[in-house]
Amino acid sequence: MSGSDGEKVERTVERVARESYGRLVAYLSVHTQDLAGAEDALSEALLKALTVWPRDGVPQNPEAWLLTTARNSIIDFFRHQRVVLDSEPNLLLLTQNSAKDPLETNYPDERLKLLFVCAHPAIDPAMHTPLMLQAVLGLDAVRISGAFLVSPKTMGQRLVRAKTKIHDGGIRFEVPERRALRRRLDAVLEAIYAAFGIGWDDMAGADQHGRGLAEEAIWLARVLLEQMPGEAEVQGLLALMLHCEARRAARRDQEGRYVPLSEQDPKLWSLPVIEEAERYLAEASKYGRPGRFQLEGAIQSVHAERARGRRVEWKAIVQFYAQLIRISPTIGRQTGYAAALAEASGPEQGLAVLDALDRDVVSAYQPYWAVRAHLLQRLGRTADASDAYDRAIGLAEDPAIRQFLLKKRG
Repeated sequence: MSGSDGEKVERTVERVARESYGRLVAYLSVHTQDLAGAEDALSEALLKALTVWPRDGVPQNPEAWLLTTARNSIIDFFRHQRVVLDSEPNLLLLTQNSAKDPLETNYPDERLKLLFVCAHPAIDPAMHTPLMLQAVLGLDAVRISGAFLVSPKTMGQRLVRAKTKIHDGGIRFEVPERRALRRRLDAVLEAIYAAFGIGWDDMAGADQHGRGLAEEAIWLARVLLEQMPGEAEVQGLLALMLHCEARRAARRDQEGRYVPLSEQDPKLWSLPVIEEAERYLAEASKYGRPGRFQLEGAIQSVHAERARGRRVEWKAIVQFYAQLIRISPTIGRQTGYAAALAEASGPEQGLAVLDALDRDVVSAYQPYWAVRAHLLQRLGRTADASDAYDRAIGLAEDPAIRQFLLKKRG
């Protein structure tokens, strides 16, 4: 095989791993009750693919090939350990399925079960979201650590401890009964939205990896809603993500430059997706239990009025942010509140909110400095605005956003 063919196979392995990791790990771990073992078996299968596929060709169904290879690895391990398969119903089922033609394998998607396993109360709550991001969506410790502001080594160690807790604690790989389901729901919603946020940030217009992650998050929310149709916050989360998804085509111009929401052409927004989001928000409102995701979805709904030729009602956005801050006063929500208040009542009002925030807390929060720079610029405080722009530019990880801020700074 030529070098170019080898590179093509490597890209195929990477793509299949990216698209199928969560489904494969979830299926294997549910049937073996062993998350770490499932991940190890899949890793071995991926390494084997890099050796076998260049020699024998890429199989017709790469995902099924990986599943069969990983499954056989697990079965061989248990046999080597002399486990009595008949006493292990899940492993017995795994063994029976391994006899099938891999091209005919039609295995269920078990990711919802794995999400709730990762949200078990016996696991450190701080690790619920990172564990779901890795186990269900295949993100590595490096990418997860960046979102949680810790070193990759520290995040890796914490993930190992969490998986050990699942194994040693005998946590069952199943969707729990309804009362326990509701207790774990907040953690699952947070993880789905975190995945969407990471994918959204990675998209940079045409990045298929980021796009796929965002789409996976929306899919998971839809599956969760089927399981819990009466949960307003599930509907709120789905509405929030769909409102953002509706604007995907407008986030970058034809040259790939970043376009902020206020400058996007609403004609590029997807009205059918917006309308779907609105239906979920309307249904959620019937329950009279407003929560974080419903409120954030409502903020995006106000912005979406531009798609119908209407102006943005900033006072309504200010009210929604005020409710959000009462629920949980995070830096992001307080920064958003300041930006909305500036639009509704003037930059002085918004700047006063920013000035009241703890400088140590906001020192590394890029959106804070971007909003602060914008408001200072509106007030004619050029030198202060330049300093704030410098901080925002230095903290920006997306090159397109960095270029946008450089242009604004002048």
